[in-house]
Amino acid sequence: MRKKRCTAVVLAAGSGSRMGSSVPKQFLELGGRPMICHALEAVQRSAILDDCILVTGAADILYMRCEIVEKYGFSKVEMIIAGGGERYESVANALDALENGEMRIPNRDGYVFIHDGARPFLSEKLLEDTYAAAYAYGACVAAVPSKDTVKLADGEGYAAQTPNRDSVWMVQTPQVFETPVICEAYRRLMAQLPLLRQQDIQITDDAMVVETMLRRRVKLVPSFYGNIKVTTPEDMVIAEALLKGG
Repeated sequence: MRKKRCTAVVLAAGSGSRMGSSVPKQFLELGGRPMICHALEAVQRSAILDDCILVTGAADILYMRCEIVEKYGFSKVEMIIAGGGERYESVANALDALENGEMRIPNRDGYVFIHDGARPFLSEKLLEDTYAAAYAYGACVAAVPSKDTVKLADGEGYAAQTPNRDSVWMVQTPQVFETPVICEAYRRLMAQLPLLRQQDIQITDDAMVVETMLRRRVKLVPSFYGNIKVTTPEDMVIAEALLKGG
């Protein structure tokens, strides 16, 4: 298959609140470098990804440019932009930049890989697998089968339902979409935000945006359990162990 242009959107606009840190978690040290470096290194060395939009806090843009992107030579990062208060707002900002011709080389009919900067173990194989699935289906997400039994709770905190574990998957990133698909889904999302908030609908990931706004199915791509998201101090301990073991 002829490779189309692939743009990574790396989300690194989080805070250190759940980490119990005053430093944004993306700048906490992991393996002797700021954590965000690990995700950006995967982008930099990838044969799949052509360029990158890095999303961070407005106050951190200069630091990210000087102390991360330039210092470590992440030349695929073409743009560093400010995120929003919610994850979906950060993605929407990146897609606006992509659509508005701000990239050096346009990506109008390629693919967008949306990845959490707090997932430091992104592999080239996972990028290859999600690219192949996006090529075949137009929309896909990295995911792993749940190891645990999952319970759905009622409003009083009691177990109400037990889904069949064989059908329960834990969704990760990257989440990969044809550029026109994800851009149209987010356009509709931002237009309908007041109604969604009124109905108390929570937007938790990009796949949900595509599913909800376009009524389109999203393919699950088997990932690996080590593709963890570092959110709490316990996660940092696990990440350090994975890094040493790798």
